[in-house]
Amino acid sequence: MFKHLFKMIWNKKKQNSLLIVEILLSFLVIFAVFSFALNSYNNYAKPMGFNYDHVWAISYNHTLETKNPDSVTLVYQTLLRDIQSLPLVVDAGYASSNIPFGSNHMSTGITTNGLYVDRVNNFFMDENYVNVMGVKMLSGRWYDKGDLASKTNIIVINKSLKDKLFGNTDAVGKFIGDKPENRKKVIGVIDDIKTDGDYQAPTYGLYNKQDTAAYIWMGRILVKVAPEANAAFEGQLYKLMAGRLKKSNIEIEHLDNKLTAYNKFTLVPLIILSIVAAFLIINVALGIFGVLWYNINKRRGEIGLRRAVGAPGSSVSAQLVYEAMILATLSLIIGAFFAVQFPLLNVFDLPASVYLFAMLFAVVFIYLLVLICSLYPGKQAAAIYPAVALHEE
Repeated sequence: MFKHLFKMIWNKKKQNSLLIVEILLSFLVIFAVFSFALNSYNNYAKPMGFNYDHVWAISYNHTLETKNPDSVTLVYQTLLRDIQSLPLVVDAGYASSNIPFGSNHMSTGITTNGLYVDRVNNFFMDENYVNVMGVKMLSGRWYDKGDLASKTNIIVINKSLKDKLFGNTDAVGKFIGDKPENRKKVIGVIDDIKTDGDYQAPTYGLYNKQDTAAYIWMGRILVKVAPEANAAFEGQLYKLMAGRLKKSNIEIEHLDNKLTAYNKFTLVPLIILSIVAAFLIINVALGIFGVLWYNINKRRGEIGLRRAVGAPGSSVSAQLVYEAMILATLSLIIGAFFAVQFPLLNVFDLPASVYLFAMLFAVVFIYLLVLICSLYPGKQAAAIYPAVALHEE
């Protein structure tokens, strides 16, 4: 039976080639959509790693007229103490511009024991960061005030970087960096935090201690406030900042609002891919309907003859459905060849399981689409009366 079906499909290869191409393109786009969606879901299922609720980010620019380092340090340290002394402030600390859910990123590459790791996020913050953000220490410790005055090269890393560089062994007390001038001693390992929103995986992270010379360029203050902090308190905080840093551009943002905006921006590619996939699916469905309907009208004599010699209507319907499924199989074989290259070549650095499951879901989706679109034309073919079809011939 299948040999006969393949022969019929081959005899109409020009007519079927366009449908095969449409199904192939639909499979590739749907594969991309499922890959993006599965990766986003996997990232969404991972914990954030820190508590961003009731955390405000104050942005400012350095406008102090004094150039004396001691005076600059005194101004910024006094400003932070005054913010911490406000009644609704739980804690506060300075941070570099690449705060969570922001558009700024600072990345670097490090080499340790001959292993090079690229795209490592470089963070700078003070000793208050863990308390403000609720970050979990997995081993070792965070910086204290004594470290900020020390000239010892020390560093805190996150779990992903620790696993990459040191595997399952403890990283505390070990060194990163192969060059003597760049070697830093690991004093602590913190849990991974998703600084790029719910749908992005945690990245490698270096958490550097802030020294007194960093006040000029830090540019951010993270403030943990009490749940009852409102717009009136935000205005009070703004006045405090504006009074101390005159001529500075002050902006106060809530991290939960920044997360919502960042998530929407992250999902834009998925929405665009979904729209493109929807148009292709509609085209494929219409193409299948059109081809099968055309086949029915062109083969009414053949169908009538088969019915006249005793073929049941279900057999006639099944033939058309099988033909559509074979066309889909030919497209999927070609599409699977291209799709399997993604996990083999580690394209976009996504887990291989994401691509494999996306390929499986895309194959099932295409088969279901073709099956649904071919059932009604097959039913129409089964309803052709032999006498009417033969009379028309």
